[in-house]
Amino acid sequence: RAAAVQMDATPAATEARLARAADLVAEAAAGGAQLVALPELFNTGYEYHERNYGMAEAISGVTVTWMKDQAAKHQVYLAGTLLLLDGEEVYNTALLVAPDGQMWRYDKIYPYAWERAYFREGHQTTIAETEFGKLGIMICWDSAHDELWERYAGQVDALLILSCPPTSHAFSLCLPDGRAVPVDLGLDNPVFGRDMEQRAAWMGVPVIHTTGVGRFRSRLPLPWLSIPGYMLLADPGRLWYGVANAENIFMESGYFRETKVIDPAGNVLARVEEDGDSYVLAEIALADVRPQPQGQLVRTGLPWFAFPLLDHLLPALATPLYRAGLRRQWGTFMAPQDPRTLRWVTVVIGAGLLGWLFGRFTR
Repeated sequence: RAAAVQMDATPAATEARLARAADLVAEAAAGGAQLVALPELFNTGYEYHERNYGMAEAISGVTVTWMKDQAAKHQVYLAGTLLLLDGEEVYNTALLVAPDGQMWRYDKIYPYAWERAYFREGHQTTIAETEFGKLGIMICWDSAHDELWERYAGQVDALLILSCPPTSHAFSLCLPDGRAVPVDLGLDNPVFGRDMEQRAAWMGVPVIHTTGVGRFRSRLPLPWLSIPGYMLLADPGRLWYGVANAENIFMESGYFRETKVIDPAGNVLARVEEDGDSYVLAEIALADVRPQPQGQLVRTGLPWFAFPLLDHLLPALATPLYRAGLRRQWGTFMAPQDPRTLRWVTVVIGAGLLGWLFGRFTR
């Protein structure tokens, strides 16, 4: 029996959020849950803010200690994500903790757009070999990527996907004078809905998916760039107002309400329907023989340009904020420059210089 937990994602003190999560875990375990999945960043809530740098915790910190205690106390496998301070970097890390304290780790591979300002990307998928079977793990925006589903296909008996996605395709810009400018990018975002259900059916495995709910309200990183860009799309007449007041304009939206358990045929067995902190319980059947994918992977319904924009361009712009923020919070040794980046920059500059010289002397 698996429990998918939904939590209001409004930021709050870690101690208070852990206390709320403890109540949900206890209720789910009392109902017979053997596996309990909490949402992405369940211990802090979700926001783009400078305070995120100080919320990163070591593996020996309060949140991981709490997870181990809860798993042992209720004899459940417990999953959730936190900002993990690991050496010189911070990751958005999902942990799955067994009742005996064994632990599996997965780092979010695709930070979503501006998230790269607060943590860096991971690289490896994770398969947890539990007493029930092999469990794969993904975090939120990772589940939009075909190649991650393909990596897990035929390798796992079930998937855990821990999410907290604001509806960033439809939101409002809240202006300092109290007005709100609606922004609708005109995109259908099926990643957490029909895409996930169709892909579960393609893999032939159950999926336990968690989300946050409530109201997402946050300033945006690089407001001098992000706010005018959205103003151009939503209300070009207020573009200069947006430029002049960019740092005092908030993004406000809801979240995708998709906390659910999906069966191996792609059917939703149980879904949280109400707002606020809650959970659903469902009994999932794991096959005796590991399922193999059937037919062709159903490609995402997102437009092609979403991935270059959200996986590469915006994260590249946000990366300097990550480096500067970590160094302010933890010291100048943090987030060191990757030597490979320096080599590529040198190669590009050198090639450009050689091209300029060649052109100059062959005129």
